Amino acid sequence: MHERDLGAVLDEALLLVTELTTNSVVHAGTEVDLEITATETSLTVAVLDFQPGQLTVQADTDSGPELAERGRGLLLVDQLATAWGTLQFTGGKGVWFRLDRPATPPGPFTPPMFELPSAQAGPSPERLAELAAPSGAGATLTEAAEDLLQRLCEVSGATGAALTVDEGDGPHTVAAVGRLTGSADGGRRVPLQLTRPWRAELLVAGAGGNPYGRPLVALAADKLTLLVENHRLRRADSERRTWLTFLADASELLAQSLDVELTLALIPRLVVPRLGVWCAIHTADAGGELRLAAAAHADETMLTDLLDSLAQATPQLKEAMGTDAVVPLGIPLEGYVVALIARGQHLGTLTVGGGRDTWQRTEEVAVVEDVARRAALALDNANIHAERRNIAQALQRSLLPPQLPKAEGVEFGAEYVPTGEGVDVGGDFYDVVPLSSRRWLVVVGDVSGKGVQAATVTGLVRDVTRVLVRDGRPLPETLVRLNETLLERGAGRFCTLCLALVMRRQDGTLDVTLHLAGHDQPVLMRADGETELVGTCGTALGLLDVINTPRTQVILHPGDTLVFYTDGVTERRRGTNLFGVARLREEAGALAGFPADVVVARLRARTLSYSQEPPRDDIAIFAVRNDA
Repeated sequence: MHERDLGAVLDEALLLVTELTTNSVVHAGTEVDLEITATETSLTVAVLDFQPGQLTVQADTDSGPELAERGRGLLLVDQLATAWGTLQFTGGKGVWFRLDRPATPPGPFTPPMFELPSAQAGPSPERLAELAAPSGAGATLTEAAEDLLQRLCEVSGATGAALTVDEGDGPHTVAAVGRLTGSADGGRRVPLQLTRPWRAELLVAGAGGNPYGRPLVALAADKLTLLVENHRLRRADSERRTWLTFLADASELLAQSLDVELTLALIPRLVVPRLGVWCAIHTADAGGELRLAAAAHADETMLTDLLDSLAQATPQLKEAMGTDAVVPLGIPLEGYVVALIARGQHLGTLTVGGGRDTWQRTEEVAVVEDVARRAALALDNANIHAERRNIAQALQRSLLPPQLPKAEGVEFGAEYVPTGEGVDVGGDFYDVVPLSSRRWLVVVGDVSGKGVQAATVTGLVRDVTRVLVRDGRPLPETLVRLNETLLERGAGRFCTLCLALVMRRQDGTLDVTLHLAGHDQPVLMRADGETELVGTCGTALGLLDVINTPRTQVILHPGDTLVFYTDGVTERRRGTNLFGVARLREEAGALAGFPADVVVARLRARTLSYSQEPPRDDIAIFAVRNDA
């Protein structure tokens, strides 16, 4: 248009194109094509949509010409355009208009679609432009609506106008201007076409004497419809973002808990008071019976009455557990039940309640259903985790002696700390094999890796060692047979092993024959607190065909203690620092004179307190003390 020197009609062109495209979007709901032709003297624009039909004009003798519903906005075109008309084509329709440049001869006359009676002069183009102009940017719904209603009253001569909106909780006045009572025609009500469940109505009073009143009110109703719909969409988008944030936070909290009871206690606290006045969780046992697991109420004084009402509603809850739908509960609960279903299993129910006016909001019910799905998955994951932990702990217990033997003059003490919160079976183990009333074999080992395969190898080493030693095989031969067994059946895993044959002599000393197959040297703690590392490290089992495990003799005098351990102790980390052998000897030296069970318990506590992080490896500590 600027290239053709048509800037003088640019504002009118923008206004008319905006109005016609708005009508196409609102009423046709299809794509819109614009065909623009600029000459030296005029601008012609066609606005086309793709909904078949006709644009017609209805005659109303009482109030002047009345445009059909899809013709609203043509009033502006008729007032501002030099010429205009309608187009019909296969699959759609359109409106065209021409704007001539001022001070140029008019082009060929094209008859308009209809002519307004000359005796009834309509509003000026400037006043119509005021009515159709958009509201100020950033204005609230009330501000924008009041501005539009004020312009409507000025253009149509109405004494007052009001906009009422019903969001599903009852109608309320959003904006009102002028005087609405006492008008001659009693006012005119125009319902706005909004997305359910929203409803709205425009009330205009005192415009009945204006022959252009009806099309002006219809034009204002279209503008108000867009305003209210935009407000609804913005608020729905804001609420949707809020709910998504809430669900993301809830999912994060639920995912952090792998404890069943903690998860059950957490769920009602997520719901109350955000989604309801009260919430209760019932879990189902293997027989399908429900038990109350957790409950919360915004008013704690009402919790007892709530629990009584829930107990009476147990049959309803049980019936609702088998459905995928939301089941309402009547008085006195005034709530609804959602089944907790995860991976096809019915785990229980989530019950939420509130006032009669709050619990039926569709958005909140949908969020509660989503919370129920996430809570069910969290509970199922916690149940699986608990089952896995129980299995791992049972398997780990089977690899350790149920109790340590008691013997005159000899004390045994042991501590074991699994890694991974006890859900994985570690490769560290210890054992004591009584050979006679005066002889015992102490076994401390560490199989590489974790999990079921490591546990299998651990059980293999433990059982083969017991069989060979009780069969009378010497310790060097026992280690050779163990090495052969691991090479054949160890699935590539190796094991460090410490075998210590403890024999009590008549003079009260303990004679210890020590073999280290790749294992760390034990700490010998004398009665006076002096410590030293004893034994010679040999070859780990399961790596080479030929092994070397030198023998070391150690004498334990009364009060002496021999401490065995796995690398989970010395490799305990605090940042880049290790607990180390030197610190272990220092801590052990301070425990001289204490019983064996106290020594291992204190060393376990010192090891764990060295770092705030959970252990990365299993920890096994075993002590033999001469208590003569």
